[in-house]
Amino acid sequence: MRTNRAGGRHGTPWRAAGAAVVLTVAMAGAAMLGVAMRPETTAPPPQPLTQAGPTPSADRADPDLVPPSEEPRDGAAALPRSQPTAVSIPQIGVHARIVPLGTNPDGTVQTPPLEQADLTGWYEPGASPGETGNAVIVGHVDNRNGPAVFWELGALQPGSSIRVSRADGRTLTFTVEAVRSYPKTDFPSTLVYGPNDRPGLRLVTCGGQFDRSARTYLNNTVVFATLAE
Repeated sequence: MRTNRAGGRHGTPWRAAGAAVVLTVAMAGAAMLGVAMRPETTAPPPQPLTQAGPTPSADRADPDLVPPSEEPRDGAAALPRSQPTAVSIPQIGVHARIVPLGTNPDGTVQTPPLEQADLTGWYEPGASPGETGNAVIVGHVDNRNGPAVFWELGALQPGSSIRVSRADGRTLTFTVEAVRSYPKTDFPSTLVYGPNDRPGLRLVTCGGQFDRSARTYLNNTVVFATLAE
């Protein structure tokens, strides 16, 4: 049995027929639909399906993660928008292609196909990696065949490096600031999808205990990172 240091994956649920590992994040308002949205929007951020509502007021506070300030902080300069094409995390052996994702008709965020669990997905309505704001990349932790692309995501530590290649030819390096595990019923929507005065990156997958009756994980593992200078 392997353990996720940020909340853990327990057992081997991919051996249970039909086990599906998906990120269930709902949109908080119709304004979030479509691909024209940019980080400067004031629309409410996406929330977990069980937390969907008109405001993100139920978000958990995290004293180690400071919300955006009114004044820009020092750091790497933001870049123009460009689609990410690949993510590399040498520490955990991730070298994966990134596909753009939108939302489903029911308002949930799309995920990469479960049968292509080596893919990651970029939440296209949000910021692109390198833009001011939080770029969000999601990936499966496993499927019925075994570990998937973000199986070891919770093993990352502050200071770890994440490299993201973009369509404009740039490869950006992000530095991990924190790794957290949150119950899906208490997902920190604003910290993940909300505004940021710096170019931020959020990696999200499933984690925690696997509920065999519901065939889903109870938590989400979230990696918080910022563009390195």
